[in-house]
Amino acid sequence: MSPVAHIPSHRKPRRAASTRALRAGMTGGFLTLAVAGAAVPASATESKAAPAESTLEMPTVSATLASTAAQTADATQQAASDYELQAQQEQAEAHAKIAAKKAKAEADRKAKEAREAARKAAAKRAAEAKSQAAKASRSAERTTLSTTSVSNATSNATGNAATLISFLKAQLGKAYVLGSSGPSSYDCSGLTQAAFKQVGVSLPRVSQDQSTTGTPVSLDSLQPGDLLYWGSAGSAYHVGVYVGGGNFIGAQNSSTGIVERPLDYDMPTGAVRVL
Repeated sequence: MSPVAHIPSHRKPRRAASTRALRAGMTGGFLTLAVAGAAVPASATESKAAPAESTLEMPTVSATLASTAAQTADATQQAASDYELQAQQEQAEAHAKIAAKKAKAEADRKAKEAREAARKAAAKRAAEAKSQAAKASRSAERTTLSTTSVSNATSNATGNAATLISFLKAQLGKAYVLGSSGPSSYDCSGLTQAAFKQVGVSLPRVSQDQSTTGTPVSLDSLQPGDLLYWGSAGSAYHVGVYVGGGNFIGAQNSSTGIVERPLDYDMPTGAVRVL
């Protein structure tokens, strides 16, 4: 017998190892966890232990927590809607500012164009007024020269020619009216008829007939008192009287009235000597 055979062993017996499996389930509002395990024998000679099983129950999510989560979700969605609405408002304000800026720029452009148009119109009116004033001044000068020419011509005329030219000079500036034969207005043949009547000569009323009265003369041989005509003899459309100095007097048209003009202003076609 071994000397230590009677001494009991001091080694602690090995505890059986176990394995556990976790199973979950829902029972009556509680989360049920089932833990199943199997004991492992301490030695190969030990018999297998029966599996052990225990159950743990955990509370599930309560209704209050679910309600709180739903409210949080609603609040988040409302905040997102508010942010989107604010962004839309800011975008609308930005568009409105851009539109207002464009409208102001367009209004400024139109106002500038209007001012420029008004300036040009004023400048044009001023230029026209200046031109008209210059024309009036030249017209007055020509009238003065014409009067001087008539005076010089009448000084060289004698007898009936001087009387005839004096009458014509007195009619200068009167109006031209078609068909009128004086004393305040005349047409071309009405004036010549009235002028020759002053010296006892009776002329036909119209220019066509007057152009064939008297003796035809060359335009190079004109004398004061000769009757001038425009157009062909017998079908003349205008008449006047040569007053000397290269000028004639006639009732020209409704714009000029009775005026004195140089022959080269409107060269006559022919002439007849009545006196």
